[in-house]
Amino acid sequence: MQDISRDVVERASEGDIEAFEEIYRISASYVYTIAYRVTHSKEDAEEVTQDVFMGVYRNIGKFQSRSTFKTWVYRITMNIAINLINRRKRKTGRTITYDDAISAGENIYAHEGQLYKEDDKKVIESMLRVLPPEQKACIVLKVMEGLKYKEIAEILKININTVRSRLKRARERLLALRKREASGDEV
Repeated sequence: MQDISRDVVERASEGDIEAFEEIYRISASYVYTIAYRVTHSKEDAEEVTQDVFMGVYRNIGKFQSRSTFKTWVYRITMNIAINLINRRKRKTGRTITYDDAISAGENIYAHEGQLYKEDDKKVIESMLRVLPPEQKACIVLKVMEGLKYKEIAEILKININTVRSRLKRARERLLALRKREASGDEV
C-alpha cells in the first residue's frame, strides 16, 4: 500500500468525503488482502474490509502520527479479523487464542517478483488454518508482510517478546504438522 499523506488524512478527519474516498482507493485492496489472509474466506474478508472502513471513517480524527497510517489501518484490520474469527468460534464452542494465529512457514513467497505459486498458496492457507488467530496474525505480519518484530508489536499492541514467543509457537506447530503429513499421519 502506498503511503497516505498527512494532508489527506487531515482533510478526511475534517469531513472531506473526497479525501476519505482517496484513502479507500489507496488502501482497500491492502485491507482486503490482510483480512483474507487471516479469515481464509472471501465473504469474511469483505465483511472485515467494510467494518475496517466504517471504523476508519468514525475514528480518523483520533489517528495520531505516532505511527504510519498503514500501521494504524493494519492494526484495525487485524483486530477486526481476529474478533470475527473468535466470534464465529465461540458460536461453535471453539475459541482461538491470539497465540494460535502466528506461524505459517518461512517460504511463503516465491523468489520471482514476490508472487507465490498457486500450489504454495493453497498449502500455506491450509497450514494457516491450524493456527490460532494470535499466532496467525504474527505469521502473516512477519512472513507475508515482511515486518520487523518491533513493527508487529506496535501493530498488535503487544510486547516484542510476546511476538517472538507467538512466532516460535506457530513455527513449532507448523513443523509438527509438516512432520505428521510427511509421515502419513492424519492431521
